[in-house]
Amino acid sequence: MVRKLPRAALLAAIAALPFTSITAAATPQQGSGVAWDIVEGLTTEIGPRIAGSEAEARARAWADAKLKVLGFSNVKIEPFKANVWQRGPEHAKLTAPYQQPLAITALGFSVPTPADGLKADMVYFPTLAALEAAPQGSLKGKVAFVDHAMRRAQDGSGYGPYGNVRRKGPSIAAQKGAAGIVIRSAGTDSHRNPHTGATAWAEGVTPIPAGAVSNPDADLIARIAERGKPMQIDMTLMGKPNPGAPSGNVVAELPGRDPSLPIVLVACHLDSWDLGTGAIDDASGCAIVTAAALAAQKDGKTLRTIRVLWSGNEEMGMNGQGGGTHYAEMHGDEPHAVAMESDFGADNVWQVKNNFAPTNKALADKINAALWPMGIVPHPGETEGGADVGAIIAKQKLAVVDLGQDGMHYFDLHHTPDDTLDKVDPATLQQNVDAWTAVLKVIANEPGEIAEGVGG
Repeated sequence: MVRKLPRAALLAAIAALPFTSITAAATPQQGSGVAWDIVEGLTTEIGPRIAGSEAEARARAWADAKLKVLGFSNVKIEPFKANVWQRGPEHAKLTAPYQQPLAITALGFSVPTPADGLKADMVYFPTLAALEAAPQGSLKGKVAFVDHAMRRAQDGSGYGPYGNVRRKGPSIAAQKGAAGIVIRSAGTDSHRNPHTGATAWAEGVTPIPAGAVSNPDADLIARIAERGKPMQIDMTLMGKPNPGAPSGNVVAELPGRDPSLPIVLVACHLDSWDLGTGAIDDASGCAIVTAAALAAQKDGKTLRTIRVLWSGNEEMGMNGQGGGTHYAEMHGDEPHAVAMESDFGADNVWQVKNNFAPTNKALADKINAALWPMGIVPHPGETEGGADVGAIIAKQKLAVVDLGQDGMHYFDLHHTPDDTLDKVDPATLQQNVDAWTAVLKVIANEPGEIAEGVGG
């Protein structure tokens, strides 16, 4: 039984609450400093920045102006063309055995359904492996549904295997004869927000409409599948490829005392998906690397030049059409020493990895010592670098430092409508800036050779 307070007693209890306890939850977090200013400005003044769009072009102009105001030198926009994708109207529902609306979003590089929708039987597959095992031609005229729920991991490692449902699943379904595919979103949240993201089509495969439903909707489909009744879907996904669209990088520098030394490159990506405002993916990364570069030179120029790359078309930069590849083509003959990237949100940095040669052990020790007071500790394993620096790393065989952020909740927000400014904690954003600053102060003042090796 629930006992109810008399109205007078209830009003008295509410009145006795501290005023701040009522208002605090409704007050958005407010930050300050260079990093917060960038995240807030980019998400407020530009918002979603899907590659190839007019908004991405405005973001480049915004970045160009912002970096100049902050005092960077040699600021320039470096345009390129890319085959990207644009979203259209989208909705879906189950029509049998039960009528249920579905929260769905199209995947990047999906092709459109018929204008009046794709109406078909839907076949349930619990895993990507189950789809791969389906006989050739068995899905002719049908829509495949692939489940395979992603699990949380502090280092985000689940995104590799679980994300393959999105990256490879549509192409596999098309090879089996499917008319379309729907997947469980590659994400760890329980909100009714589907996660978008790009898919890839194998050579010779004819693309099909491809979408992702939210995790609660995927749970619903799984429960219906357990009942053993045939399922039918009616879905409309009108997104389509956008070939030869304009994109571009924004590059800027803080010159060092010795311009003859190879530079230090720090990178992020300027484009975002279109469902949210791209706060954690990746306005935060651009804020972190830019603020840290400035902080590293707060008390005077570093020995080496620090170059900042705000890359375009990272989200759909497949087949060598991303900003990282264009950067390597434009700057591949310029000497680089180290490349680093921030593209994993803004939660606390907790680990550091490097791939330094054994001759750079002293340098690695300096970095570890600088990070130790922050609770950031060295971890073994291969460095990743990231999509925005991967091409230049491969071309010049560069040394890499990875600052690993806590990814336990990153995939709650990744590629969803929830990727918005209120999800960025000013305190953890600043912790990232402090960590990056500590590393840059060491690396950018290293006079000797910095060489790629096996890690340390």
